[in-house]
Amino acid sequence: MPVNADRKVVLVTRHTRLEDLVTRYHTLAQAKFYIEHLGTDFNEYVTEHETYVVSKRVVLDALAMKGRYQVIDRSFLPNFLFGPNDVVVALGQDGLVANIMKYLNGHPLIGVNPDHSRYDGVLLPFEPKDFAPILDETIARKRPHKSVTMAMASLTDGQVLYAVNDLFIGPKSHISARYEIRLGDMAEVQSSSGIIVSTGLGSTGWMKSVITGSAAITRSMSGKAKAMAYQPRPWDADHLLFAVREPFPTKVSSTSLVFGTITQGQQLTLVSQMPENGVIFSDGIEADHLAFNSGITANISIANRHGRLVI
Repeated sequence: MPVNADRKVVLVTRHTRLEDLVTRYHTLAQAKFYIEHLGTDFNEYVTEHETYVVSKRVVLDALAMKGRYQVIDRSFLPNFLFGPNDVVVALGQDGLVANIMKYLNGHPLIGVNPDHSRYDGVLLPFEPKDFAPILDETIARKRPHKSVTMAMASLTDGQVLYAVNDLFIGPKSHISARYEIRLGDMAEVQSSSGIIVSTGLGSTGWMKSVITGSAAITRSMSGKAKAMAYQPRPWDADHLLFAVREPFPTKVSSTSLVFGTITQGQQLTLVSQMPENGVIFSDGIEADHLAFNSGITANISIANRHGRLVI
């Protein structure tokens, strides 16, 4: 089944660890020497790379039979313009799906797991050998998908950043973040190591570690033996979670508004009081960040668009 003339497929790939090593050390031989000098098995890197190359070839062969397609490395995502009718394919680890989805606006996204022996594939339900018929059904709009709620940070200077898993708002390095936080009728000045805002999809990641760590400390200090049962949110949750990391009470900073939900139509408002090094980044990609320094206001809310993960 050929791709419609106005609809192309965009395959997003990522460098393997071996390719990153060769880039760093210039030649395969030097990369091999470095890894083996540290007592690590270099063959593991080679096998991983070869498996990825084979999977990529299977996917490319299928795309060649369909019509228009384009291949890009994930490093180009921040500057790449997807067409409104594009179908997008992720070939990599689960994190690649989140990396891609935050740049999409309702585009169907197919996650292909290149190596089941290494990657869990929670967001990568398909194998390369099954890709061709899945693509056909997606193009024909006959394939179901899961809706993924996304978060959005919008600044007073007009910049916007989307998140599939979570947003981090805080300092670029290990210093205290200073800001004013507002949610509904509550407002206070805080000093902390930053704020995490999580979507439903991201509630199994960074937010889970924040909550379970806090619960373990509370349990230990209170002497209670029973552990709290943490329940992740569904991918299409109608709210976001936020948590302040390591809030520190002083004469000028408070610790009352440190955890809660942001519902549809609500905004968590943050006003930076950091002269420099304040940042907002999403899904662990620090390089693609917004500056959040003194005077800048950030409004955090449920995004005005959703991810569409083909299943």
